[in-house]
Amino acid sequence: MKLTALRLHNVKRFADRGISVEGITDGVNVLSAANEHGKSTCFEALHALFFQPHSGTPKNVQMLRPYSGGNPIVEADITIEAGRYRLTKQFYGGRRASVTDLGSGRLVAQADEAEAFIGDLISGGTSGPAGLLWVRQGVTGIENRSKSEEENDKRVRESLLSSVQGEVEALTGGRRMSAVLEACEDELNRLVTATLRPKAGGRFAAALEERDRLQEEEARLAKEVEMLHGALDRRRSVQARLSELENPDEEAGRKTAIANAESVLEAAKLHDRELKALDAEAALAASRRDEAQQAFDRFQAALNRSGELARRFALAEKELSNAAERRTASLAESEAATAEVQAAEEEERVNRELLARLEAALRSRHAAERLAEVRLRLEQAEAARQQIEDGEAAHALLAIPADAIERLEALDLKIVGLRAAAEVGLPTLRIDYLKDVSGLVSMDRQPLPGGEDKSFAGMARLEITGVGTLTIHSSRQADQDGALETAEATRQALLAKLGVDSLRAARQRDVAARNKQEELVRARQRLADLAPNGIDELHLDAARFAELSQGPVELDANPEEVRARLADATRRIELARNRAREASVMRTDAGEAILRAQTEHARLGQELEAIEAVIGPETGRTELQQDLAVKLSSAKEQVDAVELRAGPLRRTGRDLAGAEAALARARSVADAAGREIARLREELADLGGQIRTRSDSALEENWLESRDLLAAAREQVKRFETEVGVLDRLRKALTATRAAARDLYLKPVMNELAPLLGLLFDDISITFDGDTLLPQIVRRNGLDEDVDRLSGGMREQLSVLTRLAFARLLARDGRPAPVILDDALVYSDDDRIERMFDALHRQSRDQQILVFSCRQRAFAKLGGNVLTMQPWQPD
Repeated sequence: MKLTALRLHNVKRFADRGISVEGITDGVNVLSAANEHGKSTCFEALHALFFQPHSGTPKNVQMLRPYSGGNPIVEADITIEAGRYRLTKQFYGGRRASVTDLGSGRLVAQADEAEAFIGDLISGGTSGPAGLLWVRQGVTGIENRSKSEEENDKRVRESLLSSVQGEVEALTGGRRMSAVLEACEDELNRLVTATLRPKAGGRFAAALEERDRLQEEEARLAKEVEMLHGALDRRRSVQARLSELENPDEEAGRKTAIANAESVLEAAKLHDRELKALDAEAALAASRRDEAQQAFDRFQAALNRSGELARRFALAEKELSNAAERRTASLAESEAATAEVQAAEEEERVNRELLARLEAALRSRHAAERLAEVRLRLEQAEAARQQIEDGEAAHALLAIPADAIERLEALDLKIVGLRAAAEVGLPTLRIDYLKDVSGLVSMDRQPLPGGEDKSFAGMARLEITGVGTLTIHSSRQADQDGALETAEATRQALLAKLGVDSLRAARQRDVAARNKQEELVRARQRLADLAPNGIDELHLDAARFAELSQGPVELDANPEEVRARLADATRRIELARNRAREASVMRTDAGEAILRAQTEHARLGQELEAIEAVIGPETGRTELQQDLAVKLSSAKEQVDAVELRAGPLRRTGRDLAGAEAALARARSVADAAGREIARLREELADLGGQIRTRSDSALEENWLESRDLLAAAREQVKRFETEVGVLDRLRKALTATRAAARDLYLKPVMNELAPLLGLLFDDISITFDGDTLLPQIVRRNGLDEDVDRLSGGMREQLSVLTRLAFARLLARDGRPAPVILDDALVYSDDDRIERMFDALHRQSRDQQILVFSCRQRAFAKLGGNVLTMQPWQPD
């Protein structure tokens, strides 16, 4: 099978529009375009045409539908041995499938019959579109491939290789080996799963379940026997410990220890109370001593401070007097400077008002002059604008579309050509009149001139005066397809739309329109010169100058003299203000100085009053100092007396915390013994119940019986394991023998793949997987590498070459299938990609290869038949 064309409509990004790829030939065909131009869309549409039923909407069909909805249509032209056919499918609304014979135009099949026709192509193995599935680029293609799909592809490859190398079956033992292997696998399947696990419901699984059940039962009984023996031993130890705890001498010793600890604790508490009372009395005496010491120290400090404060208070009074004098002088100087500033400002105000009146008069005079100029420009601008409006109206009447002349010229040429073509194939007639003939011949009621060829179509009537009418019939009709009439009607409609009666008139109007356009350009330029900012801005200027010209225009003083007096007044104001600022600074400093002096004077006065409150009048200060010294001495004597009484108690101190801990320990020992006795009695009762329960159930006899049953079950499981092992070993031996012979399967592939590998790699060999019939190990420079560990570029190159080799086998077997690569070789470097191009051309000698790529610059070197996508609409 070969593809010759692909068309699709309303598929993915081609919403409500279609494209076609025509002219697909033998050999290498290249469709190269930038991303998002629809190459992969073409690939997916082709896949859906062959592999998705038109009546369903699985995920792959849903992916074809644009976001805007609609009904995807896919159409392909193919060539097979039976002829050329067109396959068409429409999904979603209006679902349909059809097969048309392109040779006869006959509808071969539709709906389910069309699906069956396409299915026959697919079921033909890789000779049909199935070849697209496993020779296209990539490992997985456009869909998520399941395990069953991979298995189907494997069977396709096996079928192909078997047809090419048919003697393999004989070498591997033929049907007898297959029968033995099948019987072996059947026996295994009855016992185990594919991973050699016991099969649910089988005899092996039942034996394992019985063994496991008996193991659990034996372990449970063994644990029960062990627990019985442990309970007997535990009961003996509990009885011994209980006898020890309930001994009368032990109990009396615990009570004596508690009584002794209680008496020691009581003596320690009495000693602690006496010592705490003396400590409180000593703390009170120390507090009184500290208070007396602080009072004495405060009096001494205040007495020393009073002399210094008296001296500083006298200095503060003198500083306050000096600050008051400085403030009085600064106030007088500030008032004088302020008066000078006011006089200078009054003179400056008078001169400024006079200058303002003079400048207003000058502006009025200038505005009157400008007003006349602006009004003249405004009149000229209004005239220019009127000219523009009239010109635009005239141009609108004359203007015709930019391409109208070209369209008329093209139509005239087309009509002339159609007329000439029509007349070339028509019959002609010619009449040469004799000199003495008086009458003329008319054709279709028009005089027929002599000596000229006249063509006609259909029928012509020749009226011969005095003879009759001659009717001539022609089998050729002029303008059978109506192209001439259509062209003439189109020309007449265009002339009517333009409002002219001929091409010449249209050209004259076009020339007039261009002249009018040039006049408009000149008028607009003149308007731009007269009113750069627009006519409205000129109106505003005229109104503004008219308003400014309303003021007085006569001058009553010299403006320059007034400006000089104003400048002089301004300078005197600045000097006066500087003197006022200097006086203000002095006044501020004087105010701050008097504030500081007053603050310091008040603070020192308050501090003197506070000290005098502490030390009292000067006459009684000596007596007050002596009283404070006596109180301090008495407080120290009281502290010493209390310390003298507390000393013996501290030296003979008792450990209250130790006594409390000893009593707690003695009580805890007695409590622990009581709790242990109660616990042991409860445990003894529990042990007695357990021992009686197990002794009455013949536990040891049941355990011994379960051990015998378990040994028999284990022997049964061992026999099944031996059987499974033997069967598995037999299957592996048969499979190994068959795999050794399978190398012959791969010989045709290796023969096709070897020259292709030689184009890209030096000293390389490939080992195929016997199960998947795909490359598994690559040997380079004496080293083996798994295909999965190769670089992305080498994996894709190896994948493409392998698919080309299988495709060549199909072609040699008489079942060619197209090879389609959708954006393949994306990881290949510049050198390798050119070698891959050579490999593609080598394989395309009797093979159709279709390459989709977005790498336009790189794939330009591939050559081959360059395909393009053209707009297309379905019939």
